[in-house]
Amino acid sequence: MAHKILYPLASLGQIKETPSRADGLSQELEDDLRAYGCKIIQQAGLLLRQKQVAMATAQILFQRFWYVTSMTQFGISDVGMGALYLASKLEECPVRMRDLINVFDLLLSRARHGLSSTSSTSEFEYTPMTYFSSTFYDLKEALVISEMQILKRLGFNVQAQLPYGTMVNYLRLLGLDEHPDAAQKAWGYLNDALQTPVYALYPIPTIACAAILLTTRTLSLPLPAGWYLLFDAELEDMMSICGMIMRLYRDRPESERARWVRLAVGGKREVRKWLSENVRSDVQGDR
Repeated sequence: MAHKILYPLASLGQIKETPSRADGLSQELEDDLRAYGCKIIQQAGLLLRQKQVAMATAQILFQRFWYVTSMTQFGISDVGMGALYLASKLEECPVRMRDLINVFDLLLSRARHGLSSTSSTSEFEYTPMTYFSSTFYDLKEALVISEMQILKRLGFNVQAQLPYGTMVNYLRLLGLDEHPDAAQKAWGYLNDALQTPVYALYPIPTIACAAILLTTRTLSLPLPAGWYLLFDAELEDMMSICGMIMRLYRDRPESERARWVRLAVGGKREVRKWLSENVRSDVQGDR
């Protein structure tokens, strides 16, 4: 019971129908927007020289948030910004608010340029905001509101446990720790899994076992039958996690990429507009 308190997971009802899917978004599009938001968090964290633990915590909080809130209510980039700001404080590596806002403005400006008709003929040039720019204050307000809403809607339960140490211990128990590529490859799968909802759906031991399963399949390494039972993991859950991770690597048409970038950059209004034009008309308008 204590484990569940420290590491909350989505309920069965939230998994079957998230708030965004209830509002008309398909599961595929929601997953794409989740993944893109996590990429923005990672890019911003790298530019800010944040610790990996802070970026990972931010992505986990970001994923949890969408199990209690619809993407028609808050923007992808706003929540990503708020999650990284909150995580930097939780992991004791706080970032300056202005620095965070500047970095997100840079990333969003670059994404908008990629969507423009002139992106193929002109290089992206970023013009920094002026000190008293209205854009800065708009982003600042969005940041403060997003951080507050993450805390409120997650019930201030913002603890995030990471599986890296657990995975390394499992590799040692299985005799794979001395393999030159096993640990690095499994570590990479755990990083990629942050772009998926698995950290909000499955306990840490199961996620670590899934990364090991993918690694051994990729590197053709043998494992004893039923090895995962030693770590209280279920094969069905592991295969589900593996499927979510492998989904990230499939080829996608450029039109699909442009769609989720546009929706993520445009915020909740763009999501509502897209829904009204493509899915259903009754989700248009502010709540």
